[in-house]
Amino acid sequence: MHSKRNVVIFDFGGVLVDWNPRYLYSKLFGDDEAGMERFLAEVTTPEWNLQQDAGRSWEEAVRLLSAEHPTQADLIAAYQHRWEETLGGPIDDSLHILRELKDAGHPLYGLTNWSHETFPIARQRYAFFDCFDGIVVSGEEGMIKPNPKLYETLLERYDIDPTCAIFIDDNKVNVEAAEALGIHGIHFHTPAQLRAELIKLGFLPK
Repeated sequence: MHSKRNVVIFDFGGVLVDWNPRYLYSKLFGDDEAGMERFLAEVTTPEWNLQQDAGRSWEEAVRLLSAEHPTQADLIAAYQHRWEETLGGPIDDSLHILRELKDAGHPLYGLTNWSHETFPIARQRYAFFDCFDGIVVSGEEGMIKPNPKLYETLLERYDIDPTCAIFIDDNKVNVEAAEALGIHGIHFHTPAQLRAELIKLGFLPK
């Protein structure tokens, strides 16, 4: 590792925040787990949700999808109006790591694929976001990871030298995009694995 590296850039969903639409839709589908999985795979797909992360409004997203699936309009609308129920809460062991890095004096930044309409809900709900020196939200920029321009937006806005930074994300493609810019990437699997890698890199004590 480059000896100058001291900046840590975090992805949020799946690393620091447990987010899953199943937390909401398990309430709406009850015992019909197969129906829920079919709905999430064929109607409110990850690709559909990702377009909100890229800046599309939830109003437009719900309107267009409801026109395609009119009999499921109420279920589709719930994704927007009950979005907060998709939050499972902070990933506590990851938060311990975040606070240890903060206490050690490492500059901390966030780079997240998240809707500009729903991120403020999570931002207000979880105090740990105050640990960050700066955050770039894809929905506010109109582009998503792994677009290199989104990473460059963070680097330029906060004057971060990529050779001084590491990036943590649970999506391997997003990690590879960071590495292409000279950032050291960590593909997150578990807090224990993250801690071990940070110790190896010298960011945390043994």
